[in-house]
Amino acid sequence: LRRFRSSAAPIAVLGVVGTFATAGLMAVFAHYLFGFDWITAGLLGAALAPTDPAVMFSVLGNREVGGRSGTILEGESGANDPVGIALMIGLIEFATHDGASYWGIVTELSIEMVVGLAFGLAGGAVLLPLLRVPMPSEGLYPIRALAAAGVIYGAATVAHGSGFLAVFVAGLLIGDVRAPYKAEIERFHTALASLAEIAVFAALGLTIDITNLGQGSLLVDGILLALLLALVARPLVVGPLLLPFRMRFGERLFIMWGGLKGAVPILLATFVLLAGVDDAERIYNIVFIVVAFSVIVQGASFPFVGGKLGVPMRDIEPEPWDLSIRLRQEPERQLERFVVGARSRARGKAIRDLPIGENSWISLVIQDGEPVQPRGSHVFQIGDEVLVLTEPEERSALRRLFAGERPVKAGDP
Repeated sequence: LRRFRSSAAPIAVLGVVGTFATAGLMAVFAHYLFGFDWITAGLLGAALAPTDPAVMFSVLGNREVGGRSGTILEGESGANDPVGIALMIGLIEFATHDGASYWGIVTELSIEMVVGLAFGLAGGAVLLPLLRVPMPSEGLYPIRALAAAGVIYGAATVAHGSGFLAVFVAGLLIGDVRAPYKAEIERFHTALASLAEIAVFAALGLTIDITNLGQGSLLVDGILLALLLALVARPLVVGPLLLPFRMRFGERLFIMWGGLKGAVPILLATFVLLAGVDDAERIYNIVFIVVAFSVIVQGASFPFVGGKLGVPMRDIEPEPWDLSIRLRQEPERQLERFVVGARSRARGKAIRDLPIGENSWISLVIQDGEPVQPRGSHVFQIGDEVLVLTEPEERSALRRLFAGERPVKAGDP
């Protein structure tokens, strides 16, 4: 949450307004250019609107992206999923119920978002102290977090709210909380998310009939819609929405190109298939083609496009080995990790010459993948990883010192 807070405004705008606008624009393209009726076009637009956090994190997770573009893309991919799911459920109800009206769908969608937000805020407030309650075994801590997510989702759904939005908001609220066994909880849920993504793509492979893709104009329609989504719809939506926010032109173009699709559009297309909507199989097949294009073409081109647009991207080497300690009591200070950047004031300077406060001290320096004893004579180089035991209020000053970045306040555009 701390990382996303500085870019909360563009993330919220792209996640909410951008999702509705993209769904609407793709529905217009599908209706007028490809002959879909309005209901089918709307369902297709809703399925293609959300970006996918799992694909986004897999593409950007092993790379350090300079500026705000990487953070905005990752935050948007998480924020637009609850919105897209709620929109799809509303459109499916409209398509499958003769008495449903547009106004009724808008009203129900609004209620779902408001109720889901309220339950997410309440659930997060309850979880903040709950996560600090001791458990008899460390293996129960991740289970408790998973069970809490299930309870929040179920309660919001029973109250006719968006369970996905409720869990997402609650997760944001507890993202920065200091809790026992937090690292184990994060690893557990990361593994679950990866397993769910694998399951979705495996289900896609089992349910899609490749031979059907060559029938009629299905393959051509899918590729053309993928191109329209990547080159027309997303730039037309994202470009104007980013105008109020300060960022370089190259970063704006990078965000326009970065709307990766993955498991979430497939899940939404599955909703359509299970609901028995007319043309459901055609929608499902087109979503498969668009997702394949997005993952293969857009995902693979990220480093190249980032370099051409002046967005610095640095590959992060995997770090499978861990150095850690356990404490009985909650420490007053936190162990923070910083990387010496090209514009860092620490570059070329010895530890003894750095303006580090009395309440912070360097615990370990990692240079070229090897731990180095932090003596006062050690001179920092670009890429050095620095582990500092510090108090939370000194974190921003240390980030400026080592990374050379100007912090962006939460209220800044």
